[in-house]
Order: sequence, then structure tokens, then C-alpha cells
Amino acid sequence: MRRRTPVPARLRAPVVALLAALVAASAVLLGAGSAEAAGYRYWSFWDGNGKNWEYATQGPSLLRPDDGAVQGFRFAVSEDSGDAAQPRRAPDFGAICADTPAKDGRKRVALVIDPGTAADAPDGEEPPAPRTACAQVAPDASSAEALASVAKPLRYDSSAMLCAISGYPKSGCGEQVSGDSGSAKPSAPAKTTDGQEKADNQEKAEEGDGGGPSVGLLVGIGAVLLLGVAAVVQARRRR
Repeated sequence: MRRRTPVPARLRAPVVALLAALVAASAVLLGAGSAEAAGYRYWSFWDGNGKNWEYATQGPSLLRPDDGAVQGFRFAVSEDSGDAAQPRRAPDFGAICADTPAKDGRKRVALVIDPGTAADAPDGEEPPAPRTACAQVAPDASSAEALASVAKPLRYDSSAMLCAISGYPKSGCGEQVSGDSGSAKPSAPAKTTDGQEKADNQEKAEEGDGGGPSVGLLVGIGAVLLLGVAAVVQARRRR
């Protein structure tokens, strides 16, 4: 049986050093990708199903809820609809509208308005306390109209995106927030045609702004690893 000659010390040290450098470079590159993670500060819109909240598939200006519906609005920083923060009050129509009796020719829509936490607030602003309201509106009223009847002033941007409820926040509208410092960048998320903001659309549109490493980073890591493997093989051949 042929015995394998051990790698000489003069080759072993450079190989070990190279592998250590490869590991360090990979960690730095992957860490840089994670540091670029960003979210968007905006009011998300929710439907209550009696027990839980579901992210609304239509915007408040298009959706026309039935009598007895529960709608929620939550202000927070999130990357997309998949990780959007839900309202922190239960979607309980009976509790919210208990003091608002039914009336002929009108419908009742229970609303949960949650301005979020101080961590999600724009610089210099303090979020008001979460609250509920029972809107009594015309049978064909939209969710936006129901909200306007109990939570003025509302603020919209030029594309009908909901920017503020009851004056909060004072400025800004769906701005991008960096994952490192929480500071806002002058970039607005994409919206649907009816103004319901969808931060995940913006994330898909802007390559490299997501939470994971970009394609360029992954290609760079792959190239570094291939060079490292080639160097190790070459060193073994020269033994």
C-alpha cells in the first residue's frame, strides 16, 4: 500500500492561512449583504376575520366592507407584506361597536387604528396610543370613507397612497428606512393603483436593497472560494 507523504510544514502554513482568509472574506461579504437590509415605514391595511388579522388584498379606497366588518390600520417599519406588523388589538366587532346601535340605511364598520411603537416612529415624533372606532356610514361606503368619518385629518400623496391617519405622522409617506441606523432614505415604496402600499413590490423592483446578499456578492464569494480550492490543489501537487 502506497503511503501518503505528509504535507511539509512550509506548505501547510500557507494553506491554513489561505483557508482562514477565505472564511473571513466570506463572512465579511455576507455581513455586508445583511447590513443592507431595509424596510419601509407605512400604514398597512388589514381585514379582520372574526379572530385574526389578514393582510388586505385591496386598498381601503376600493374595498367596500359589509355591515359588521372589522378593518385594521397599523403603522410600522417592515420589509414587505410577509413580515408586516399586525394591529395590536383584536378584530372584535361586538366590543368595538357595542355602543353604536344599528340604524336603517347605514352600516357599521369597526376600525382598529394602531400607530405602532416609538421604534417605528419617524425622528422627532411620538406615536399616539392605539384606538378603536365604530364608523357608521352609507351602505356603499369604502373603507377609506369609513376611516375618514372617525379619524380625520387623513393625508394622502399624489398617487392616493394613505400617508397619515389623524395627522400621524406629520410628514413622510412610505419612505425607505435603512436596516443599519433606522434613518429614512428619500425613496418611496411602490403602490397599487388604489393607493394601498406594498413594500414588497419595491423590494423586488430594486435589486440589492433586500435583506440577503446581492447576486454580485454571491458571485464574488464563489470566485474567492474557487481560487482558494485551486491554490490548495496546486500546493498538494508540488509536494
